[in-house]
Amino acid sequence: MFNLPLWRPSLPTANSQQPTTSKYLTSIVSTAAMASEALPQPELTAPSVKPQEVSFTLPKAFHTTAHVHLNFLGHCAMVFLATSSPAESGGSIKPMGSFVYAMPDRTSPKSTIATTLYTSAPSIEYTSRIAKILARRFSIPVYVGCSIDPHGLGLEVEEEMEGLTKIINVIMEKWEEHKKETPVQ
Repeated sequence: MFNLPLWRPSLPTANSQQPTTSKYLTSIVSTAAMASEALPQPELTAPSVKPQEVSFTLPKAFHTTAHVHLNFLGHCAMVFLATSSPAESGGSIKPMGSFVYAMPDRTSPKSTIATTLYTSAPSIEYTSRIAKILARRFSIPVYVGCSIDPHGLGLEVEEEMEGLTKIINVIMEKWEEHKKETPVQ
């Protein structure tokens, strides 16, 4: 480490040209300047993330629009899902939904490992289902945030499944486009 002189206040003497306090301060400042020159400076680079946002109408629920925000990173994917409808007022606050982390199981390609990071009761089942499907298909870890509550939207089971299929298919199309654009590392 650095050997910094201690600061000791003293009065200037008649034969000294500079007060002792000033000498110590000059020594501290020069030592700090040398230390900052020795540290490597980080290289500034542009972000490599290009988020994509997609909106589309859910099948058999023409009054509901699905919104998908995608970030494909080198080591994982982040997906955020929400819905809106014309009946919703602009000032209403919707719950943020659930947040799930899922990753492919290396020992069994057909299964995934998932953990819930944040739970919102109406959306947890839908969020974890989407996270597990995407982790298995992407073969990389996935973070999924979702505020979609299919029961709250009043969807029947068939409508819910068609909506889920449409969301997965749209995300997979964007994933395939991303893989074509990104060189293999």
